[in-house]
Amino acid sequence: MTETEFDFLRAYLKQRSGLALTAEKRYLVESRLSPVCRRFNLAGLTELVGCLRVARDGAIERAVVEAMTTNETFFFRDRTPFDLFRDVLLPGALAARANQRRLRIWCAAASTGQEPYSLAMLLAEAAPRLAGWRVEIVATDLSTEVLEKAKLGLYNQFEVQRGLPVQLMLKHFTQVGEQWRIAESLRQMVDFRPLNLLQPFEQLGTFDIVYCRNVLIYFDTTTKADVLRRISDQLAPDGAVLLGAAETVIGITETLVPDPEHRGLYRHGRAAASGGLANSGLANPGLANLGLAASHAAPVPSYQGHAAPAAGATAASGLPSAAAALAGLRWASR
Repeated sequence: MTETEFDFLRAYLKQRSGLALTAEKRYLVESRLSPVCRRFNLAGLTELVGCLRVARDGAIERAVVEAMTTNETFFFRDRTPFDLFRDVLLPGALAARANQRRLRIWCAAASTGQEPYSLAMLLAEAAPRLAGWRVEIVATDLSTEVLEKAKLGLYNQFEVQRGLPVQLMLKHFTQVGEQWRIAESLRQMVDFRPLNLLQPFEQLGTFDIVYCRNVLIYFDTTTKADVLRRISDQLAPDGAVLLGAAETVIGITETLVPDPEHRGLYRHGRAAASGGLANSGLANPGLANLGLAASHAAPVPSYQGHAAPAAGATAASGLPSAAAALAGLRWASR
């Protein structure tokens, strides 16, 4: 691959996916795009670049972009964002949305589905307190390939051993050969849609909670600021945004500001003084009666230090099914 071809690919990927590649990433481009060449019977990267220049094959264009995206994910990744959802954001939503009884959540870089399904499991655990509520989880990703896997809800032994507590796996998964399939009731809770964050997404509507984790780190500062601004436009005035552990809004945008009490949590800049879902629920003395305040949270298992049972294990007796846990809770129709 010549320097000119590499420069073309860098510009192409930034325009199509926001991926900002530095000069030392040349090896990464070669290693990830060589399989694309073989898949489409191309002689090498020179021929691949030629195809992209004339835009002759949409399938090749999509394959190039998807090959360069990073799809690293696992259940309850980093733990804290899910503790915040269970102990802070969900109680806050129950208090703030008591009249509307509606909650909308967006996972903006859903990959193979572990993040939205982790939230679905937490909502299933809280289903008795959400009876009569309309809840919607929208999960988007640039890659249609990973979204197809996410929709299947089928994971191998290694994937269910990463972050998923045994107790939740036995309750919400069924073994299929050497793989594990998440319950149909939980799959129905998540609406997977293809979406490029560089393109308009106002058609998604307004959300109360947005997870946009571990994707902005691949963008340059200008792109980060644009995406964050447009996310804030889709956020309810008292809503909350959660970013990855290595991501921040500081020095990038003022449309979102860090929550002073919860690391990794961000709110509208204009709502910072009055607070939002991050604290409205915990400030409500009546919330303890709902059984969801931080000190009264349902005993959802810890998200770390638990390996899934070996292949062949069976579900523990006495655990209610996902369908039973979700009785009375309405999920938004798709």
